Amino acid sequence: MERNELNDLLAFATVARERSFTRAAAKLGISPSALSHAMRNLEARLDVRLLARTTRSVAPTEAGERLLDTVSPALASIEEGLASLAHWRNRVSGTVRVTASTYAAQTVLLEKLPAFLLAHPEVKVEINVEDRLSDIVSEGFDAGIRFHMSVDRDMIAIPVGPTLRAVIIGTPSYFKRYPPPKKPADLKDHVSVGFRLRSGAIMPWDLEEDGREFNVRPNCQFIANDGALMAAAVRSGAALGYMMEEEVADEIADGRLIQVLDAWCVPFPGLHLYHPSRRQSPPALRALITALRT
Repeated sequence: MERNELNDLLAFATVARERSFTRAAAKLGISPSALSHAMRNLEARLDVRLLARTTRSVAPTEAGERLLDTVSPALASIEEGLASLAHWRNRVSGTVRVTASTYAAQTVLLEKLPAFLLAHPEVKVEINVEDRLSDIVSEGFDAGIRFHMSVDRDMIAIPVGPTLRAVIIGTPSYFKRYPPPKKPADLKDHVSVGFRLRSGAIMPWDLEEDGREFNVRPNCQFIANDGALMAAAVRSGAALGYMMEEEVADEIADGRLIQVLDAWCVPFPGLHLYHPSRRQSPPALRALITALRT
């Protein structure tokens, strides 16, 4: 059935029930003349008179009554189905699949997800923790959580963590062996730990000077793809490290670690939850976004 035919049948049923073009038109949100024209077209297509009209009233003919009896259950079912969508719009339930980096899982999710699960018992959450960048559309994820610089421009990105900064640190014992660097170029004379990306490259140290961003490739004695192993090497005094400031703030404050090149280490946007749709998001995903932003 074409859309116009369905609209005309709905209009006919409304006229037949209201017994008035004026009242039916007001209910449908169209003009009485447009409604009358639609009914004449419907009768012409069906080649049967459906409505008996007088100057004072309108009523279905015998054929019209038969048609009304036939289409009313179907129209009622459609109306019921549309009305039931309000339940799904307001009910926080269903499954949310999220891909997240290890850092996102250990910070944002570890802190906020348990409370979300307790508050929304009808929501099932599946978290896939991996540091590779996933194509959330092709892999069936509702959303991802990564650093802002890793999110594609065509995604909707919502901040779920604070602005961050990575700092260059070493132990006092390390700096007894090597003089603290005064400028980024001095790093070539230092021993560092490096993080191996899935692409195979070593993650550069992102620095900035006078508004100009640049990368430093560390001189690595030790390379790993595990942050805990790298941090252990730095804390042992074996090498310099490039670590999140929030992870080492207490150790810097009490002197166990010494921060260098502070002026070149600048803040950057932190973790963002991203998803592809610009249309209405499922209630469960909207609720999770609200919880993670809190």
